[in-house]
Amino acid sequence: MPELPEVETIARGLHKRVAGDTIQSIWLGEKPEPLKSSPREIAKVLEHSKILQVRRVGKHIVFDLKQAGKGGNRLERSGQWVVHLGMTGKMQVTTPDVEIAKHTHAIARLASGREVRFVDPRRFGRLAVMGARPTAATFQAPGDEPLESQAERFIELFRGRKTPIKSALLNQKLLSGVGNIYADEALFRAGIRPRRRAASLTRQQLRKLHGAVQEVLREAIALGGSSINDYVNADGEEGFFQLQHRVYGRESEPCLVCGTPIKRVVIAGRSSHYCSHCQK
Repeated sequence: MPELPEVETIARGLHKRVAGDTIQSIWLGEKPEPLKSSPREIAKVLEHSKILQVRRVGKHIVFDLKQAGKGGNRLERSGQWVVHLGMTGKMQVTTPDVEIAKHTHAIARLASGREVRFVDPRRFGRLAVMGARPTAATFQAPGDEPLESQAERFIELFRGRKTPIKSALLNQKLLSGVGNIYADEALFRAGIRPRRRAASLTRQQLRKLHGAVQEVLREAIALGGSSINDYVNADGEEGFFQLQHRVYGRESEPCLVCGTPIKRVVIAGRSSHYCSHCQK
């Protein structure tokens, strides 16, 4: 599943390519699973809406929209198109002459003549809109933004929790966007084993982990994310951070720091990779 750096990379690419364009119409496929909002609500919010910006919120891609009033109603209405890629979802910006891929669930036709297509073979991705009802709120992630969280706030979130620190990092209600790859990489840089109880960590260790999380995420964004399985960015290009992985996916390979074979354990159903010498 794409994590924060991958979603950030895709959102930036989409913003660069479609911000300022207008969605003229929307086509939705027959499969109901990808639609978190009803087809009527999606069409109401998207059609004839200008794309103000595309940004990341947690692991979601959010299109901020503005729709001019119709008829005698001159009031503009704001809305949002919220996309979660799931495990295999992709957002493609293309032209109408390009063959429509199998498992395409949505096509937004733009005033520029281009199309934004949502393709998802496994159908774990979700499409939703905000703003279909007058009282609708804007979309917010359930947890803190990892790249904006201050050290003291980070310490407050994790100190005293009895769960393994790896599980706590993956809890989207605490931090929104950190996933399996970058949790492993951050824990390695901070010298902390993934099974350590969060409550056992000192303030100094949590402060170091805070820095490691932000460092890993920023480096991954700069390299376009990690291309594991199906991930490509908005231009169809792979990321390169997987070439920088120090522990993730390197079971039995020598640690790049000390040479100790990397170990793999399962914590709450998720694979975790660590060095038994460098991490305590």
